[in-house]
Amino acid sequence: MNDAGGTVRIATWNIRGGVGLDGRFDIGRIVAELKRFAPDIVALQEVDSRRRAKGLEHPFVLLRDALGAHGVEAKSIIGADGEYGQLLISRWPLEFMRIHDISVPQREPRRAIEAEVCTPFGRLRVVATHLGLTFAERKNQTRALLDLAAPSDATTVMMGDFNDWIWRGSLQNRLNRLLPGRTWHRTFPSFFPMIRLDRIYCRPAAALVRSWVADDARTASDHLPVFADIRPHGPC
Repeated sequence: MNDAGGTVRIATWNIRGGVGLDGRFDIGRIVAELKRFAPDIVALQEVDSRRRAKGLEHPFVLLRDALGAHGVEAKSIIGADGEYGQLLISRWPLEFMRIHDISVPQREPRRAIEAEVCTPFGRLRVVATHLGLTFAERKNQTRALLDLAAPSDATTVMMGDFNDWIWRGSLQNRLNRLLPGRTWHRTFPSFFPMIRLDRIYCRPAAALVRSWVADDARTASDHLPVFADIRPHGPC
């Protein structure tokens, strides 16, 4: 349960399709690890219905129903065998929802989910994303994220798997200027975290009250989940 008064607890996690380091597909394990910290808003990457066994509930539906009353899907790959993409889930209704195509030609399709949430503590603007593996992709995708990070009356949060681990110039520095609050935890690979791929940015910086990773979740995915308590400002 969230014990930081007046704050909203958010989380981001690349769940690797629900397949853990032990090779076991287990969406229930993902849900259980997240529920330990009772997040109010969750961004998940690499949600993959293609991996589920026959007869099991659709992962997009299972995760949304288990973690929040409201959700929006961004399916970047849709095929005869299922769908793959991202999911943004909220305890409270999502408003002004938009899915932005930030794909780069000849590379894996990528999306960014934008929504606003009227929480009991104030309005929160949320962007959830999963960027590409190459520098050229991320450079182009950063332009789109900068537009989405433009100043707003609402407290703004951007979170996801940013996939940048080699060069710190384009993405991190430019986002830091617009979203000065930032988590900076080692999240990948989960069995021995060395790289800070998964992050939560916010504006104003003071809205970020605290953040942490769930080390005990290292078997459930090759990434660790990042949690943060955010204090929104401004009326709904």
